[in-house]
This record gives sequence, C-alpha cells and structure tokens, in this order.
Amino acid sequence: MAERKMDQMLHIRTTGLREWRTHTDDYNRYEATPYEALKKLVKFYKFRQGDQVVDFGSGRGRVPFYIHHHFNIPVTGVELNEVTYEEALYNKALYRQKNKHLKSPIRFEFGLAENYQIQPEDNVFYFFNPFSLTIFKRVVHNILHSVQEKKRTVDIILYYPLPEFKKFLKKETPFKKINKIKAYSDHGKYGKFLIFRCSPNKV
Repeated sequence: MAERKMDQMLHIRTTGLREWRTHTDDYNRYEATPYEALKKLVKFYKFRQGDQVVDFGSGRGRVPFYIHHHFNIPVTGVELNEVTYEEALYNKALYRQKNKHLKSPIRFEFGLAENYQIQPEDNVFYFFNPFSLTIFKRVVHNILHSVQEKKRTVDIILYYPLPEFKKFLKKETPFKKINKIKAYSDHGKYGKFLIFRCSPNKV
C-alpha cells in the first residue's frame, strides 16, 4: 500500500514485477527498489547540485523520478525491456505534467547497458542487480574509460549487492567502498546499499 501511495505522490506507476518472456542468464527481472530503501539512501547519501545520475536497468523509472523529485538534478535511466521502457516514457509524461517547476532533464534510453555512452558529466551510477557480473564489468570499464577521458570523481551505488559484484569492485578496479547503508529488512542481508567511489587520480 505504501508503495502505491508514493507512486501516486509522484504521479507515476512503478509497482509490480516483470519477468523476461524468454530465459536469460544476463538480465534479471524488473523489480523496483523499495521506497523504504530509497528514503534511507537519500538520508545517508547526499546527492548534490552538479551531480548527474545514471540508473542502469531503470525499469519503469522509480529511482530516476524519486531522485529528480527530491534534488532536481539530471537523471538518465537505461532500460532494455521494450515494454518496460515504454511504461517509463508514459510515467515521464505524467510526472512532467505535474512537476513543471522541476527544470532539470530526466531522460530514458532504450538499449543495452554496456552500449550506453557515458557522458562527461555523468558521475553517479545506480544498480539494483539488473544484470550479470559479465555485463556489470563491461559497464564499469566504460565508466572508468570515461573518467580517463574526463577526470572527475564518480560513485557507484549498489542496492542488493551480491558478493561477486563487491569482489570485482574491490579486487579489480580502483573503486573503494565509502559507505554501507542498511535499508530494507525484507531483503535480508542484501537489503542494503554499498557506495563505492573512484577518484580521478586513481584511474
């Protein structure tokens, strides 16, 4: 009930699950980050003016809309499921109609996460277990390549962080864990955020 009330407040529809029609080992089902968890995130991780957020596997857009509504900063969602992507665009139309005072851009791109062109201003990257470790590695390498081209500090926010993702970031990249936020007890030991940061002088 609380999930639907928050959706109504934002004038969007993001509840429910969506499985892939055919089996895939690379991409996980659509499931939105719980609003209860997002409340904890914005309490303990401060998005700043000047940040530009990318949500990989953004689904119907809950995280982009929530962050945009609270901080009025540019947000991009990247989604592969065509039906879910169209629902995000529909949500955007409803959201924009009711939030005309928020001028920062909010965008949704359809396609593979590893094909998303990291923009020089993108500096916060959000993941809720959207795909396999193989694809995650490709996306992270794209982020690091972008940092080499445009020096800046970048953060990765992992919700529901699986051990293999943490191990990869710690052992094979210059990202360092800077925070852990317990957020949602219904997801057990995975109901938390891990924040990793990479400074430009580390790449």
